[in-house]
Amino acid sequence: MDNRDAVSAFLRSRRDRITAGQAGLPAYGQRRVPGLRRGEVAALAGVSVEYYTRLERGNLRGVSDSVLDALAQALRLDDTERMYLYDLARAAGPAPEARTRQRTVRPAVRPSVARIIEGIPELPACVMNNRLDILAANPLGRALYAQMYADPTCGANVARFAFFNPAARLFYVDWERMAGLAVGALRIEAGRRPYDRELSNLIGELSTRSDAFRVMWGSHDVHVFRESTKRLRHPVVGDLELDQETMSLPDESGLSVVVYSAPPGTAAADGLKLLASWSATAGQERDTESTG
Repeated sequence: MDNRDAVSAFLRSRRDRITAGQAGLPAYGQRRVPGLRRGEVAALAGVSVEYYTRLERGNLRGVSDSVLDALAQALRLDDTERMYLYDLARAAGPAPEARTRQRTVRPAVRPSVARIIEGIPELPACVMNNRLDILAANPLGRALYAQMYADPTCGANVARFAFFNPAARLFYVDWERMAGLAVGALRIEAGRRPYDRELSNLIGELSTRSDAFRVMWGSHDVHVFRESTKRLRHPVVGDLELDQETMSLPDESGLSVVVYSAPPGTAAADGLKLLASWSATAGQERDTESTG
């Protein structure tokens, strides 16, 4: 898919959120736009109105880094938004015909990475790609996301679980925030790989089946998963407030290792011990059934 629409909508959405006062400009006359005018953004970025209009129509091909930096400063972009703008510009570079011939690569979890997550049995851990598919998880990670794994329609995808399974709104105590972050992460990936067919299909599926996703997608907010605190309500062990660390693998796979933990002596730490006990018992029952 061409990224012109994404570029245009992103620039407009960032322009609309900044008032003249926030930009240090005099607010005079009747304003017909919620935020800055195109001419005001052009003046702040040091480019002509005609040139900025071309950019906001979605044409970032050939735009220099200095112009992108000036545009990011004029629109008061944060670090994640600035990175997204650069991704959009890079994606606009090569001819679309060349991009559409590229095959979507499905990176595999290296055995050494699988051993790492299996080697930390006391903490939920998993390997996730940029489409939010969980490609591998240790037993405690599978126990934490037991409801997602029990639903075959999710395909072990966190976004599908969040928007398609009603249980997710109870599982994620801060569902609105978590869902918005997931949408923002998918938008980042769409900016990097606008011709990724599997990603396009996932976004199309989410947009078609979920009104909530469609509204959040339309905000054009972006997000990168790093460290955070997740408040979860597990159906077996109850409330868990866990620290999440997301560590990107140092290669081109786009995979990340995600680990959840809790400070010692907290209720969440006790909850993880209970979750481990439940997971072990459930595993023994499955083994018994398979050999019975």
